[in-house]
Amino acid sequence: MSAAAVSGTVEQDRTEQLAAAGSPIVLVIHGGAGTIRREDMTAEREAEYRAALEAALTAGFAVLEGGGSSLDAVETTVRLMEDSPLFNAGKGAVFTADGRNELDASIMDGATLRAGAVARVTTIKNPISAARAVMERTEHVLLAGEGAEQFAADEGLALVEPAYFFTQRRWDQLEERRRRERAEATPGPASAPPAAGRTSAPPSDTSASATEREEAPPPETVREPTTAAPSSAFGTVGALALDRAGRLAAATSTGGMTYKRFGRVGDSPLIGAGTYADPQCAVSGTGHGEFFIRYAVAYDVCARVRYLGQPIGEAARSVIHGVLLPAGGEGGVIALDARGNVALELNTEGMYRGWRREGEPPQVAIYGEE
Repeated sequence: MSAAAVSGTVEQDRTEQLAAAGSPIVLVIHGGAGTIRREDMTAEREAEYRAALEAALTAGFAVLEGGGSSLDAVETTVRLMEDSPLFNAGKGAVFTADGRNELDASIMDGATLRAGAVARVTTIKNPISAARAVMERTEHVLLAGEGAEQFAADEGLALVEPAYFFTQRRWDQLEERRRRERAEATPGPASAPPAAGRTSAPPSDTSASATEREEAPPPETVREPTTAAPSSAFGTVGALALDRAGRLAAATSTGGMTYKRFGRVGDSPLIGAGTYADPQCAVSGTGHGEFFIRYAVAYDVCARVRYLGQPIGEAARSVIHGVLLPAGGEGGVIALDARGNVALELNTEGMYRGWRREGEPPQVAIYGEE
């Protein structure tokens, strides 16, 4: 038997022992990666992000402390981050090229390999809860667009008007991208304006549902960051948890990429690309989704743990720096194993991230050197 096989056997035995004895509870989160530099941050802005990360950690960890499952913990955590305008998910989602907010999310149960996901939804308040409903209440893994929204309505999930997702900060980012595109365009016939273009008002609802929707608050009541966040090409939120029974779970949610076109779907709702969990490993990624899809980044990390017997930190490092970066892919992952070991790897200038292990205070970080 090879050394890797022996290592894998020992790790599985350890996992079973932890489950029998009562596993240490652990929660790990991220809020997106990209160009995040200290010189671009005000003290007030940085404090807002750190407070939001700590709040998400506190909420999710409380679920684990109360005996809740890893699935409950990651859903609770991601829902809170989806409700914040700080992060590119849910309320803080970026805009597509035609001025819409299209959201993606996925969740996976490491103990059973069950998974659920939604893509390109526009009226589901918390896409991560819809993803869990897909996992638990259907025989499918991924539902998209109108079908996903009809399913959410049938299941009684919270729906909102598209205007709920409007934030001026994200709209300004779209307008800036449009200006750059116009400036870089070669001379020629003027292109048609975006199908759903607008200047400052939230989008009006064009769909009808029998399910009662939550009303979007007036724009002036929406709390946004006091200063604009550093812009980046991508952003996502994610959470991993290890519960008292030794079960792992992973969840990821995103608004995608600013100015995305043609119904683009990234890695976040794709199991194995942006999200993966098995009995020994859980991963959530953030970055340039096309590369995460091509290189099956989340699955690759866990495959290295399972088949090569690599420690979780080595596996994450090998993929993010040894595979993704040479291919031209930017981003990072959070990873967690069944023994409670945490890895936070990034090849960008920063990644909003945090972690908490039983018996230890919560930790948050933003910049790459932390």
